[in-house]
Amino acid sequence: MKTLKFIIKNRRALPAAFIILLAACSSDEEGTAPAVKELTEAVYASGNVYPRNEYKLYAQGDGVLVQQLVNEGDSVGKNQLLFVLESNSTDARSQAATNIYRQSEANLSENSPVLNELEAQVRNARTRLENDSVTYFRLKGLFENNATSKAEFERAELAYRTSRNDLAARQQALKRTRNQLYVDLQNARSQYRVATEDAGNYRLRSFTPGKVYEIYKEPGELVKRTEAVALIGSGTRAYVQMAVDENDFTRVQVGQKVLIKVDAFDAKVYEARVAKIYPKLNKLDQTFRVDADFVGDAPDGYYGLTVEANVIISQNPQALTIPKSYVLGGDSVWVKQDGDKKKIKITTGAENLDLVEVKGGLTKESLVLKP
Repeated sequence: MKTLKFIIKNRRALPAAFIILLAACSSDEEGTAPAVKELTEAVYASGNVYPRNEYKLYAQGDGVLVQQLVNEGDSVGKNQLLFVLESNSTDARSQAATNIYRQSEANLSENSPVLNELEAQVRNARTRLENDSVTYFRLKGLFENNATSKAEFERAELAYRTSRNDLAARQQALKRTRNQLYVDLQNARSQYRVATEDAGNYRLRSFTPGKVYEIYKEPGELVKRTEAVALIGSGTRAYVQMAVDENDFTRVQVGQKVLIKVDAFDAKVYEARVAKIYPKLNKLDQTFRVDADFVGDAPDGYYGLTVEANVIISQNPQALTIPKSYVLGGDSVWVKQDGDKKKIKITTGAENLDLVEVKGGLTKESLVLKP
């Protein structure tokens, strides 16, 4: 297959869906005959190159960066030590975590003052319910035999129902509190382990093999908990993150071929395949995100390279084409038949600024006239 030439320089100058013309039709002043040419239809997209397995390395505790063991561009292995932090508040945090952990254990133990109080409330509510139940069923029998007033029976019924609801509510409160204390204990135990594993918190290691693309801190700087220290990603695997106009988004499918021109390498055209399509519209520029994986050569080891891409929608090596200026209303042309000028309907396909594909209504022998 012939190499496709990138002709898009200004995205605003051309529509997003375009046809890459590999050959041209010949015509004369009076008319032209449809010509069979090879046409490739594609959707234009802009984007950037990013490494696979990209992640930011975050600090696990507040401290000062005292050792930087790597630089931008260095390759790293899995679990390799990259940065060392130091903090004077480690002991204080560890002691606080220990105290909270011990208190959480006491709150969930058999002698827990919190649970003992709630259990006592449940017992009292159960006793009230038993008493109110006896009174209710006694008065119910009397009321059915007309031996007591309706008002007395209704008061007993209300007291019975209130006691029953109160017992259920206190049982739920006990259960809810016990569950919450269990969660609190698990959190406290986790925080205790984190606080006591000081070396792990302040010694930052890589998660996967890769390359250091950016370092955000320098030795001597304060690093806060959950603050990014470095950006790491694969040094050998890259992908393209493209922005596809919403008008063309529905034409893009996973597996379609993508031809990519990287601005930093003018003469090089890379090939990729659509790997993932994101369904959320970016309202800022009215585009959808589409990712593509490189096939064969790729500009590995670089982050954020700007690219122009052509997503191949269709390829027709035997397309019957006519000049687009000959088409009226998108579906009609003037032809010469038996010496007369006649307007007929045609079925069109792919098109660009100059040509349109004819799928029905004309043959190679037809003579299409200028409108």
